[in-house]
Amino acid sequence: MTIRQVINEGEKPVKVWTETLDPRSREQLVNISKLPFVHDHVAAMPDVHAGIGATIGSVIATDKAIIPAAVGVDIGCGMAAARTSLTAAQLDERVLKKVFDQISRDVPVGRNQHKDERALTEAAKPFAAPLEALTEKHPQLLKAFGRFSNWVNQIGTLGGGNHFIEVCLDEADRVWVMLHSGSRGIGNAMGTYFIELARRDMERLMIQLPDRDLAYLSEGTEHFDDYVAAVTWAQAYARENRDQMMRLVLDALARHLPAFSVTEEAVNCHHNYVQREYHLGADVWVTRKGAIRAGAGQLGIIPGSMGARSYIVRGKGNPESFCSCAHGAGRRMSRTAAKKQFTAADLSSQTQGVVCRKDKGVLDEIPGAYKDIDQVMADQTDLVDVVHRLKQVICVKG
Repeated sequence: MTIRQVINEGEKPVKVWTETLDPRSREQLVNISKLPFVHDHVAAMPDVHAGIGATIGSVIATDKAIIPAAVGVDIGCGMAAARTSLTAAQLDERVLKKVFDQISRDVPVGRNQHKDERALTEAAKPFAAPLEALTEKHPQLLKAFGRFSNWVNQIGTLGGGNHFIEVCLDEADRVWVMLHSGSRGIGNAMGTYFIELARRDMERLMIQLPDRDLAYLSEGTEHFDDYVAAVTWAQAYARENRDQMMRLVLDALARHLPAFSVTEEAVNCHHNYVQREYHLGADVWVTRKGAIRAGAGQLGIIPGSMGARSYIVRGKGNPESFCSCAHGAGRRMSRTAAKKQFTAADLSSQTQGVVCRKDKGVLDEIPGAYKDIDQVMADQTDLVDVVHRLKQVICVKG
């Protein structure tokens, strides 16, 4: 499949990889395309849906400017997956329940965090000095961090919302561990702080925007370099968070299963982030808001909802998408709407065969609230090749 539609209503075109684009997402994409520093075009992935200011599922290449709200507050949110030497034959119902309980005990979820930071000291060491330098320059950040100042204890924690830990089986009945999380509370505080600074800059410079949430920081201005330092820190922290969680989950499996190894098929990729890249003749800042990098030969992870399949993919390096692809199924309804439309019985039915929470507390994450992951994959065959299809047997959520 190729680009489904092109919208020419702004300064630059919007290239869209789906035919089902809701009005609010369309409006947001057009607003982005009106910004003077957008490079060549805006790309919208097949899981696109409305966000705050910038559309989730968008890829925005910009020249000498970054939109902090497009990167968002879950900076560095992304996926990790690892294939093990275990097989489905070793996962009976009794073992699955034990592993679910063990992961739930070992990995703090929701607002919980590790109680003893000493076990995480080594993982935290590389982050301490850069964070101190940033807070010395921006002491207001210390107030913004609040209870997140104990960021060490949040390394290796899941969070809530759509974050999850899963044990999955591929088409050959091999066991995978897959998880989804980001930079936790401290990344949220950093994102919120710099989004507000960008808004103040727009007001001070009297710059009119199609949406105040598209406030940007330009290279050479007061806060630009500090934002890049902060977002780089948070993205590295998010990756380390996933690495530490993966270690904890594999250890949890080891307590209840025969000895196993982790194969070479391991992936750790962001899907809410910004970095410097070369595209279409220029070095630019590329913001992927709900999208992953899919460079030629590059492995990535595209999860479905908690009752659907997920995919390990290999990128094709399509320049029209800025070497990107979808980051998941994408929501088709809000959390509030999902809670109104579905019941706990619906959740139980839609997650049949998966050991997971089936109570009202996670009703907003019901598979029916998400788009069809198989349609998302069908819409982006020019962006990625499927390497493995995964189906979860355990799903832990906050």
